[in-house]
Amino acid sequence: MLNRKLANKLDQFLEIHQFKDYCPNGLQVEGREQIQKIVTGVTANQALIDAAIELKADAIVVHHGYFWKGEEQQIVSMKYKRIKALIENGINLYAYHLPLDVHPELGNNKQLAELLGITDRRPLEPWDKRSVGRVGKFEQAVTPQKLAETITQQLHREPLWIDGGKAEIKSVAWCTGGGQDFITMAAEQGIDAFISGEISERTVHIAKEMGIHYFAAGHHATERYGVKALGEWLATEMKFDVTFVDIDNPV
Repeated sequence: MLNRKLANKLDQFLEIHQFKDYCPNGLQVEGREQIQKIVTGVTANQALIDAAIELKADAIVVHHGYFWKGEEQQIVSMKYKRIKALIENGINLYAYHLPLDVHPELGNNKQLAELLGITDRRPLEPWDKRSVGRVGKFEQAVTPQKLAETITQQLHREPLWIDGGKAEIKSVAWCTGGGQDFITMAAEQGIDAFISGEISERTVHIAKEMGIHYFAAGHHATERYGVKALGEWLATEMKFDVTFVDIDNPV
């Protein structure tokens, strides 16, 4: 498939024009025109690029790409080396941030909910169907210790748990990646627990003082599964040769 045609299909499928994002979504660095072999991964770091070169990939599809708001505009140092490697090897780079967080079928939030058994899912911000924050429930109440165990088993990473004081968890809100500041909105709605990737100093105090359990499960760990699902969709629906490469990150 032509690289521009793939960009158009992904842009439409993920509805990128519905989002005001912190970075450009879609084709970020253009490579060779024809695409058959694709590597997917969470972040377009040098290790992922090196893996794509070794696999002779025509394109990389990631959740975290380049050209973020507030980022230095100069293409120097680390950014230069990454982009140089892409261009010299003819590799296209596609990146999808918020559109891949909230996609109803393949998104990071949907994938995390499926892994943890969260049902009856809806937007945390009820006025916005594209809300990055989500809320749902467990079919049966669980202890916070049991939820921590489930997160560890499913994400292969032990979460940092801040005890909110409740003995059981029935309702739960979540936002993958750096969504910790949605915790206040969740607490105000009386939700028992909140799950995200990262944690800030203030998150600890909010959890304890507002009586809501908080689980920091890792930015990378919570956002591993959306781009993996997108790659599986590309392989199934468009017959691309797709390889998911997990460059682990403890954060």
